[in-house]
Amino acid sequence: MAHHHHHHMIDPNSLLPKLPSPDELKPFPTVQQTIFRGHEGRVRSVAIDPTGVALATGGDDGTVRVWELLTGRQVWSVKLNGDEAVNTVRWRPTKDTFILAAAAGEDIFLMIPTHPSVTPALDQASRDILNAGFGHATNGKQQANLPPGKEPPGKWARPGTRLEDEGVLLRITVRSTIKAISWHRRGDHFATVSPSGQRSSVAIHTLSKHLTQIPFRKLNGLAQTASFHPLRPLFFVATQRSIRCYDLQKLELVKIVQPGAKWISSFDVHPGGDNLVVGSYDKRLLWHDLDLSNRPYKTMRFHTEAIRAVRFHKGGLPLFADASDDGSLQIFHGKVPNDQLENPTIVPVKMLKGHKVVNKLGVLDIDWHPREPWCVSAGADGTARLWM
Repeated sequence: MAHHHHHHMIDPNSLLPKLPSPDELKPFPTVQQTIFRGHEGRVRSVAIDPTGVALATGGDDGTVRVWELLTGRQVWSVKLNGDEAVNTVRWRPTKDTFILAAAAGEDIFLMIPTHPSVTPALDQASRDILNAGFGHATNGKQQANLPPGKEPPGKWARPGTRLEDEGVLLRITVRSTIKAISWHRRGDHFATVSPSGQRSSVAIHTLSKHLTQIPFRKLNGLAQTASFHPLRPLFFVATQRSIRCYDLQKLELVKIVQPGAKWISSFDVHPGGDNLVVGSYDKRLLWHDLDLSNRPYKTMRFHTEAIRAVRFHKGGLPLFADASDDGSLQIFHGKVPNDQLENPTIVPVKMLKGHKVVNKLGVLDIDWHPREPWCVSAGADGTARLWM
């Protein structure tokens, strides 16, 4: 009896690798633990400090607020720059200081918030880092090398007594409104992106020298956001359609990644350095294997509205998340194999709902705890939320 005529009975799905079920992939955040209330208007940005005890938020009301992460108690607040919304808050990533960077309008402010975990020694170490550059004559030198009438790309100054008394010790002014801040892992350099800044849209700032440089002038598109590679001296800049990777030592273009999105909102590089995840305003989430191809390894659509932020867990847990204007966060298990021949395992494990959509805006930013499987979100509904 010949069975060859049964070959069409094979279920094509049986040939695909079986994805593990979410229950096998715990831990990941599943419930809303704490709601942080206090901002008037949208909360635009959230960030958890490197030790995992403090949450910083920035919003439409022009304030930066710092909270105890677990209790939701607000411990510090400052109004930075009049009516300018605080677009982004990002902690200096090393545990030996407690320094927060925040952008409002064309200004970046560097501050040492008050928090129960800040010892006098930690406060002093933070002050030393922020004051170091005032010993340099860099700003004078920068001015001296410029042709008459040319402004330096960044002006470093004390922000004035009112802010200094609150712990805001440094202000850097660039030429157009800043939408993104990204720190280098060692904490001496950080990048800012001003999408409307044309040729000076991407700036790299050096804290120890009070120096601002504009390294990339030919971007072929409007810069949206940027990030340092987690391990190598590489730097990624996203325009609306593509992500360019530059060698920071040679200042040359290494590769161009083409996610196939109409308008990139955000991206994040996996801590291992070989993969990145991209979010787009056209509702797409794209996973790229940087060694494999300049096209996406996987394209995902889980949201009915724009994706505004994507973020990998940096503390060794195989998790990433995105945030959308539909009001939800999608949590994913994302395991990168040690073996180059294996593909990453990407599994959606939980949709987190709780934020209200206000004027068609939902969740605007996310961050992960440095160690635990917990994340925080910033909402247009005026709240930040901790999920555990």
